[in-house]
Amino acid sequence: MQTASDMTALFRAELELCKVGPGQVMAVLSSGTVRADYAQTFMEAGRDLGADVFHLNLPSKPSGNARYEVLTGKRAAIEALKSADIVIDLVGMLFSHEQNEITAAGTRVLMVLEPVDVLRQMFPTVEQRIRVEAAGEMMGRARELRVTSDAGTDIRYGLSQYPVLTEYGFTDTSGRWDHWPSGFLLTQGNDRDVEGTVMIMPGDVLNAFRRYVQTPVKMTVREGMVTAIEGDGIDAALIRSYIESFNDERAYAVSHIGWGMNERANWHHFASTRQLDAELGMHALAFYGNVLVSLGPNTEVGGDNDTACHLDIPMRNCNLHLDGEPIVLNGRIIPEVLRARGR
Repeated sequence: MQTASDMTALFRAELELCKVGPGQVMAVLSSGTVRADYAQTFMEAGRDLGADVFHLNLPSKPSGNARYEVLTGKRAAIEALKSADIVIDLVGMLFSHEQNEITAAGTRVLMVLEPVDVLRQMFPTVEQRIRVEAAGEMMGRARELRVTSDAGTDIRYGLSQYPVLTEYGFTDTSGRWDHWPSGFLLTQGNDRDVEGTVMIMPGDVLNAFRRYVQTPVKMTVREGMVTAIEGDGIDAALIRSYIESFNDERAYAVSHIGWGMNERANWHHFASTRQLDAELGMHALAFYGNVLVSLGPNTEVGGDNDTACHLDIPMRNCNLHLDGEPIVLNGRIIPEVLRARGR
């Protein structure tokens, strides 16, 4: 059974990885009563470590993509968060212009939204950071990324325009965002320089729906935009309906591409959990050897597409090459420096 002291110890261990301690100012951002227990526990853990801690609690939004909008128009709140060394984000500012402004000021941001058992199962390690950062260096040098599969996926991303983002579950670097838990990396293809076919197969994940794919879907990409979504089953219909519901052509834009590196994350998690509504789906996004194709916004890498439609598709049994070098083959990470122990 999870006790309050267990939770405080867990959160304190995370803050220690983030180098929170004496002389540091830590802000906890929350909205309404959502994750009130997290806010209280983080404040206790931060004070235990000697940090100067304050809590910024804002009114909740009524509906829609409210978590992205909680800071909209709240200049005093934004300035307060910019004054901190680290912000514990219990709302979810990701993809927002406000988050970009806060990190540009040198404040680091740690987003924490998953249930406690997921936080514990996927707790980050320094060893994971080393591997993810090594992968980031490889991706940062590459000028072409290609994904293929036996099922028929063959898509090419031109690289160099956008930075690489590494996510290993904690942040101790000025201006850096991360998400506890995570364990993957990503970048964005150059504008209008993504071409090919993606075959989404049974067992792949539609993360927006917390759902495993049941029937094959063929997505055609031309000049960085999805031009066709084909398939006779329910999954193609779901994807088309979901994207169409935003009434935004930018929703069809190909967004980030990367691969999962967290050996503690489980592909089967959605089939075994009873708390799907409470999860963002980090097990699915980070499981070891997945290739993560995404549609929608690219503001997290500095782009200007801020569409509200976001569709992450972690895929199994794919091959990923950087400038012709194999990085993932049929779901197995190849370079020794990137491989987890025992994998």
